[in-house]
Amino acid sequence: MELQIIKTEKEYLDLLEWVDKQFDLNIVPDSKEGQRVQIALLLIKQYEDVHYAIPFPDAMEIVKLKMSENGLMNKDLANWIGSKGYVSALLNGKKPLTLRIAKVLHQKLGIPAEVLLA
Repeated sequence: MELQIIKTEKEYLDLLEWVDKQFDLNIVPDSKEGQRVQIALLLIKQYEDVHYAIPFPDAMEIVKLKMSENGLMNKDLANWIGSKGYVSALLNGKKPLTLRIAKVLHQKLGIPAEVLLA
């Protein structure tokens, strides 16, 4: 198998099949063949990142999920970012998520900044 940038779906599927066969052969990761498989996996990842990108989840849905996981209510967030009414409007998409609030939610709830700012 010649390793090259994947340009078509067929090339992608062929490379996936080749990698699968290599795993069945139990190749040693540090061997020459093992290094070829690692390169193939990088090529596959690059193709998938472009053609099968996974979108970020809705920021407010993640905030609601984190609130639920931590047993928090709107009033708990009000202590950090404003009134209960403002929190409700924010969670319902009626108010925008500002950079300041995103920073607070990131720090207090541990939500990755990339999710909040996407």
